[in-house]
Amino acid sequence: MSGDSRFLGLFYLSPYIIGLLIFTAVPFVASLYLSFTNYNLMDEPIFIGLANYVKLFTNDRTFRKSLWVTLVYVFTTVPLKLAFALFMAVIFNYKLKFINVFRTAYYVPSILGGSIAIAVLWRYIFADVGLVNMGLNLLGFESVNWFGDPTNALFTITLLRLWQFGSAMVIFLAALQSIDRTLYEAASIDGAGKWTSFIYITLPLITPVIFFNLIMQMVQAFQEFNGPYIITQGGPLKSTYLLPIYIYDEAFKRFDMGYASAIAWVLFVIIMALTLIAFWSSRHWVYYAGDKRS
Repeated sequence: MSGDSRFLGLFYLSPYIIGLLIFTAVPFVASLYLSFTNYNLMDEPIFIGLANYVKLFTNDRTFRKSLWVTLVYVFTTVPLKLAFALFMAVIFNYKLKFINVFRTAYYVPSILGGSIAIAVLWRYIFADVGLVNMGLNLLGFESVNWFGDPTNALFTITLLRLWQFGSAMVIFLAALQSIDRTLYEAASIDGAGKWTSFIYITLPLITPVIFFNLIMQMVQAFQEFNGPYIITQGGPLKSTYLLPIYIYDEAFKRFDMGYASAIAWVLFVIIMALTLIAFWSSRHWVYYAGDKRS
């Protein structure tokens, strides 16, 4: 490749590279420095060493509460979302009439689910006189206080996350359609039923895709903000006070950017640690083409 061609390639990539540096790399490094400072957005940052981290781990009940809520949220929504997405992908893998229309209809929530408008709609659907309680009343049940009870509030925002299963479903569907059908035919000849074929053929062959969806959904769940903030603002009793909401409040309501940066870096370390654990565990359950395992 000539020097001019390389220069031309870099020229075409320059918008992305510049955007990456300005909007990702520089803020990323700056937030690490700010986490060791006292910075209120108005005055110059004052270096205070590990004081923010010491306060975070020794004298901040809100952080411990928020961390626990975030972990419960992530470890509830991610497995349920993956299981439901895979279940729907298996159904949509059959050749049914108008199947493409149904696939599109079930994918649309994943596009709209993170928007402010959908979060507002969700709040009205689960309001005291919303559609859900109206339906319960018609069936003879009493109305449920979806947002006033801590357990119900977390369940409500969890449902919003599960409702956005479309992207994971599409990826699962692509993986299912790539499986060689002769494997199922051979298993059928040997007397294997659909459930046996699913367990011993389908699941092992799509474990790389399961692993990919697991990582992506876990990272996204840890960064969830729009829905919980618009619907509950972290309440009641901070039962839905996820770490991204806590970071936002510290940075833009209390103007303690240094402390918010420290919380953000703790969240980053947690995500990184769980991702590394997932990669370590993948050697025991993820099977790639060409693997030779006993």
